[in-house]
Amino acid sequence: MPVARAFFANFLGRAPGWYKAAVLSALFANPLILFAAGPFVAGWSVVLELIFALAMATRCYPLQPGGLVAIEAVVLGLTTADGVATEVAANFDVLLLLIFMVAGIYFLKDMLLFVFTRLLTGIRSKTALSVAFCGVSALLSAFLDALTVMAVVITVAAGFVKAIEAVRQRGTLSDDDREGFVAFLRDLLMHAAVGTALGGACTLVGEPQNLLIGGVVGWGFIEYARAMAPVSAPVLAVGLATCWAVERFRVAGYGAELPLAAREALAAVAVAERAGSTAEYRARLIAQLAVVVLLVVALALHVAEVGIVGLAVIILATAFTGVVEEHRLGKAFEEAMPFAALIVVFFAVVSVIHEQHLFSPVIGWALGFEGSARNAVFYLASGALSVVSDNVFVATVYIRDVQTAFELGAIDRTTLEQLAIAINMGTNVPSIATPNGQAAFLFLLTSGVAVALRLTYLRMVIAALPYTVTMTATGFVAMWLWV
Repeated sequence: MPVARAFFANFLGRAPGWYKAAVLSALFANPLILFAAGPFVAGWSVVLELIFALAMATRCYPLQPGGLVAIEAVVLGLTTADGVATEVAANFDVLLLLIFMVAGIYFLKDMLLFVFTRLLTGIRSKTALSVAFCGVSALLSAFLDALTVMAVVITVAAGFVKAIEAVRQRGTLSDDDREGFVAFLRDLLMHAAVGTALGGACTLVGEPQNLLIGGVVGWGFIEYARAMAPVSAPVLAVGLATCWAVERFRVAGYGAELPLAAREALAAVAVAERAGSTAEYRARLIAQLAVVVLLVVALALHVAEVGIVGLAVIILATAFTGVVEEHRLGKAFEEAMPFAALIVVFFAVVSVIHEQHLFSPVIGWALGFEGSARNAVFYLASGALSVVSDNVFVATVYIRDVQTAFELGAIDRTTLEQLAIAINMGTNVPSIATPNGQAAFLFLLTSGVAVALRLTYLRMVIAALPYTVTMTATGFVAMWLWV
């Protein structure tokens, strides 16, 4: 009995009320839904429950509620353990990316913070700085990987938060200035996140699904970029223009300025670092810069899978900066491993989507159109599904069905290429509407920085809304007119 009381005290006493209600209703409602309405409806209920868990990520990490729902889905037969393992194996490159690349970026934080501090304190205009953050993130994502770039941005933001907290604790920064800095940095993070989507859509290496789509059609790096340009170029231009507009006119909560006291505090920290820098510190910066150059070259040329390149970054960055103790290495994995576990849960729900054919009605409906209308509808349909699911999975399902249609002779080569463009842009652009649409956005939502900056699911949706409307509309028009 004492053990039972302790168990219920831990679950019912410590958990938030919404968490208890969600878990209990999911565990008891889903069997009833399965019995009454069938596996298709029950499958969609599992998807919606995961989205709810993600929406409450800043209140409770989604691994526990999402994991319970995923386990229940296997128990109810909506998917199988083998099906989950198959999805995980198919996305093993993404897991390697999360585990090794995110940890690798941790060992480059001194150099990254050095560069971005000077950028932050050097550009006075918030609008210009926002466009710079968005543009640089887009450029890096085009040649690296969106999730890698997001890891860089999060590492830099964490460094800024730590520096500001240290200044505030010394009593030289007021709470109001600290709150102003939080709002300011939150804006920059969202601009950078959108930038990763803008750049990630343009090239073969920008997003994981791009490689899959390029492989099906037979595009290399240059061919892929050229094929996407009629849509990706206007979307990129409109995205940067939207960044300028939302800051200039303070739309969707944007427009927070960096308080003068916070700017001076960051500048003072930078001056102190330069004054107190030693030969060892400067050598560490140079070594990290050299590793960054090798990272960019390796990813741009795709010499290996992104996760393997990340492992190489860890080895090189630690070997040449003297990080050789196990506990110092382990610190780098603290951010990546919980998210890697969450992604496996996400793949379990993706397996439910696959096993129950939840997207099949939409795909069949889209294939019923002809010509430019079919291209535009495919773009919207893949985008809409990416909003509620993972864009990599949606792209995988769509391109496989299109490839099958091509092999059976139902569509010609030109149509295959057009639909590939529609799927790529649809899964990369409208998917920014919610954090669960893109791994980079989900990684940001579940990071410690999001908690520190109070960047909730709803706030991310609202902040992304202007971009979602303008960029999605631009992509739709481009698909209809120029593809």
